[in-house]
Amino acid sequence: MLLSKTIAVVIPAYNEEQQISHVLETMPGFVDRIIVVNDCSSDDTASVVLDYIKKQGPVSPHNAELETQTEKTKYDRAEIILEELNKRDLDHFIPSVVANKNPESDRIVLINHEKNGGVGAAIARGYKWCLDHKMDCTAVMAGDGQMDPAELETICRPVIEDEAHYVKGNRLIHRSAWHVMPAERYIGNSTLSILTKIASGYWHVSDTQTGYTAISLKALQAIKIHRIYRGYGMPNDLLVKLNIGFCTIKEVSIKPVYNIGEKSKMNVVKVIPSIAWLLFKSFFKRLWIKYLFKDFHPLFLLYHFAFMLGIITVPYMVKIARIVISGETVNPLTVLAFIFLFISSFQSLLFAMWMDIQDNERLYR
Repeated sequence: MLLSKTIAVVIPAYNEEQQISHVLETMPGFVDRIIVVNDCSSDDTASVVLDYIKKQGPVSPHNAELETQTEKTKYDRAEIILEELNKRDLDHFIPSVVANKNPESDRIVLINHEKNGGVGAAIARGYKWCLDHKMDCTAVMAGDGQMDPAELETICRPVIEDEAHYVKGNRLIHRSAWHVMPAERYIGNSTLSILTKIASGYWHVSDTQTGYTAISLKALQAIKIHRIYRGYGMPNDLLVKLNIGFCTIKEVSIKPVYNIGEKSKMNVVKVIPSIAWLLFKSFFKRLWIKYLFKDFHPLFLLYHFAFMLGIITVPYMVKIARIVISGETVNPLTVLAFIFLFISSFQSLLFAMWMDIQDNERLYR
């Protein structure tokens, strides 16, 4: 516990038999529950975790979750409906089995996916367990040992102190980033961070691909966990969902850790296009849900007006290009129409982005 708040750590693991023991052994003592989600590994990851569980005792009494039952009244119908939906949510996750004999008392809980779902699916399943057990703060640490356990308290504190709903580490702002991170990762990460700023509405975030994060119980309740993207675009998709849920966010500087025995399973070249497409769709989803259905804002109209004018501008641009290539003289009215549409589109886009930035300042801590 930290400040009398329960702390859980979700560890997504896929073929991490060599590294997972180190992650479990170095876990800080204030962590109440460690949820290892084995994403259908083909090695002995599950066996290694089970052996470690046998060495551990049950959760100490002061760390066990205390649930108080209160009598429901007619005014609690909304909460009752949410509880019923939450119970049925498990059907939407990758089929899984809790491997522990005593999962309610063991500090380490092993959840085995019956088929491989991806890192996002593994984290989502861990989030689901923590949500059901009402953990105050849930952090995520990779199973490959790339995250320094000494930095976990720094990640969790803003959540348990109610400063922010979601806290993420940022390696790009650490002074060693350019020297330690592989150039391919640094450039790919920076590119996706720019796209995620636009799609998510959190215009100040960077290092969006880091997995070292902490989230509050309130934030988990504000999003549909089972709809989190199942692949490597999970951190990007989660940011969009958190923004739609009006959740506050904070970044803390963390060290970039590489070459400690981890084996990356992500191909940056293949991942960037798929995540870019995910963010493209997520951008419009955020506009429609947050700025039309939930809370109407003029930026919704400005963004769409800019895109509409931009589309209309394309035929004029193509026409002018063809005429110039053929060596003919372009009609001045065609040029004026193109200039007017282009400037109007670009100006509307700038105003929409400015409004977007201003509106989301309140969500950044």
